[in-house]
Amino acid sequence: MRLFNSRASLFVRLSLIILSLFSASALAKTADFTKTATFAKTATVTKNSDFDIPTLANQSYWLKLGHYLPNTLSGYESTIDSEDFFLAANGKTHPKQELAATINALYHADASVAKAARCQYPARFTWLESKAGRTAQLDCPELERWQKVLDPDGMTLVFPTAFMNNPSSMFGHTLLRIDAQDQTRNKELVAFAVNFAAEPSQDDNAALYAAKGLFGAYPGQFTVMPYYRKVREYNDIESRDIWEYPLNLSEQEVNRVLLHLWEMQSATFDYYFLDENCSYQLLALLQLARNDLNLVDDFPFQAIPSDTVKTLANHDLIKTPNFRASFGTRLLNMSQQASHTVFDAAQKAKNGDFPDHQQYTDEQLAAIYEFAYEWLNFDFYDQALPRDPYAQRLTQLLALRSQIDAASPFEPVKNTNIAPDKGHGSTRIGIGARAAKYRSDALTFAWRAAYHDLLDPQDGFVPGAQISFVDVAVSHDEDGHTQLDKLYLIDAMTIAPKKPVFSSLSWNVRAGFDRQSTTDKQEGRWFAQGGMGQSWGDSNGLHAYALWSTSLSHGAASDDQFNLATGLESGLLWQLADDHRLGVQAQYLPLLNRSSLTQSQVI
Repeated sequence: MRLFNSRASLFVRLSLIILSLFSASALAKTADFTKTATFAKTATVTKNSDFDIPTLANQSYWLKLGHYLPNTLSGYESTIDSEDFFLAANGKTHPKQELAATINALYHADASVAKAARCQYPARFTWLESKAGRTAQLDCPELERWQKVLDPDGMTLVFPTAFMNNPSSMFGHTLLRIDAQDQTRNKELVAFAVNFAAEPSQDDNAALYAAKGLFGAYPGQFTVMPYYRKVREYNDIESRDIWEYPLNLSEQEVNRVLLHLWEMQSATFDYYFLDENCSYQLLALLQLARNDLNLVDDFPFQAIPSDTVKTLANHDLIKTPNFRASFGTRLLNMSQQASHTVFDAAQKAKNGDFPDHQQYTDEQLAAIYEFAYEWLNFDFYDQALPRDPYAQRLTQLLALRSQIDAASPFEPVKNTNIAPDKGHGSTRIGIGARAAKYRSDALTFAWRAAYHDLLDPQDGFVPGAQISFVDVAVSHDEDGHTQLDKLYLIDAMTIAPKKPVFSSLSWNVRAGFDRQSTTDKQEGRWFAQGGMGQSWGDSNGLHAYALWSTSLSHGAASDDQFNLATGLESGLLWQLADDHRLGVQAQYLPLLNRSSLTQSQVI
């Protein structure tokens, strides 16, 4: 809401709508909290002499409890949009009156009313009691049962990497895992996860989902669910690697966060892709751990998940992360270790042609069945294969593997990737110079709002993926003329190279304004362009791609007519060193409706 009410332009909104035309459907609705307590609003004051309401209402912790942010001109407004979260009629915009109503309820003369209020707002009550010099005493059976099930000892921030086929996940995602007492690595999957997500209608397609998400038309809500469900969704179905960052929080700080999470049962938010998204709301939740934490202050305009992880690192809140490899990463790791003999036999086995045990050693057979099982399992999720025949074949492969008395010949995935918090920042500025035959020499200035392109350092990002959002270039020439040279609202691309075990479709989508060369000058045009194709090579070495691309444009560069063009776009990338890449891109797009013009360039 903050970004769209006061800062973003219509062009920023349109960019994700265009992007969504090339993306998959959105995420499904998740499970909700346990049943929330009910509490009637009251205006009866019984005990407020212990509290200086005007002073407390301006304290940062109270403002964080109500998710209040300063308005542009004056006052405050909460990012919570559900009226039933607030006790005061105008509590959304008046933290002082909300505090007075809270005190009235928590210290009501009727003990049953006070108990109901304290059990619905345990974080508020605990804070007010501390301000009065007392330790909060809660008698809330439902809350106690909830805490007992969670069995909290710590928290972990979970970062699934970017998923390019979903507009809401192209920047990655963050959620929390509640770590139980005496939890081991093997028991992590049965821990509970805290997720914040939009709740879209099941009938909405990808384009409508992106449009509504951009304008905040979906409600967003916190949900608690078993962690294995999220691992299955991200690690298996979407084949996204997961980074798990243990948080530097004490038991008391974890309890503060969870008490406020309990209060969030009745809270819904307008969900925005760019600012009030999953990562922003998790920071708003985590900053309740300590009085001096104000994590959301770092994100007045946009909240990119990788940047929010950096903020936690800057506040010394995260430890060394653990890496959970996806289906695709594990499969690729096996394929790199398999011999040609094992590879060919595993490919046949996954298709139902099982090997003759007399022709292979036990070690080879173990490798064949393990590799075939992982390969078929990956195809099952990636290609949405029918369950019955392929589930039966997977069971056969497991049964055959169990008959082989040999240890696994495959080494586990070695995490050589750079964690997301170690990658480059999302915003970029630049300055350069231009010299041209038909134009005056000029200085050029560039700014990119977010987030990553193919020539940036790849550490911490998905190899072969680009999401450049609001990329602007302006020039000022020696004649004193200043003009806009480029405004790419969105420039997204995925060109993961083809692998022996899977072939990823390469695609791009680009929309905005640029200038095209004519006979003796450059003219502007507005355009939207998209393409599909294939990529080859190594993302960390020499990497080539080719896309069949189509463009629709209008502007002075095409005599102010709508022009449709289609043709080839290709490129070559070379990783010289860790932070140095060279690239060349060319496109040739003949106009379909005019034979005299083409859209071609080499950069």
